[in-house]
Amino acid sequence: MRIAGILVLCIIVLGLGCARVRVEAPKEAIKLDISMRLDIYQHVSKDIDDIENMVSGVKDKPTSRMSFVREAYAEDSLGPEVEQAAMNRKDRRDELISWEAKGAIGENKSGMVEVRNGDSSLGGIVSAENNDRVVIYRAIARKNGISLEEVGALYAKRLQQDAPAGTPIEALDESSGVVRWRVK
Repeated sequence: MRIAGILVLCIIVLGLGCARVRVEAPKEAIKLDISMRLDIYQHVSKDIDDIENMVSGVKDKPTSRMSFVREAYAEDSLGPEVEQAAMNRKDRRDELISWEAKGAIGENKSGMVEVRNGDSSLGGIVSAENNDRVVIYRAIARKNGISLEEVGALYAKRLQQDAPAGTPIEALDESSGVVRWRVK
């Protein structure tokens, strides 16, 4: 009798203890929070703006070497090599703009300068500019934990925006969805 009672009790406990699982599709669409990626891009854009303001001499924000160092390096140091690369770019900026306005060189979709007219004498300035840009892009990518290609693409937008009229730029053709060279 005692064993029968324990057996009945076990059957009741097992019967009540078994849960039923029902899988249903959610009633609302699944939402993803992308605020972190946007935040990273905002930091990258700020770094780009700070460096390009220094290169171009824009006076929106303090651009002296010491204020730039304090402001741009406050969170994570981009390093003195970035400052040197920016100063090198500033020194060659007028010559670069002159060649861009003539259409001899252009800004590609990766944030690099390309010779567009086949003039081999421009190889030195193009190579020096691209080398300094790579130094800057690597530091920004490392600081923000994103790829060099992402930094280059973001930087390309700013450089193409700032390029003078007549500059060849490699950009997305809205009508066809293809990246093509066009004159700004």
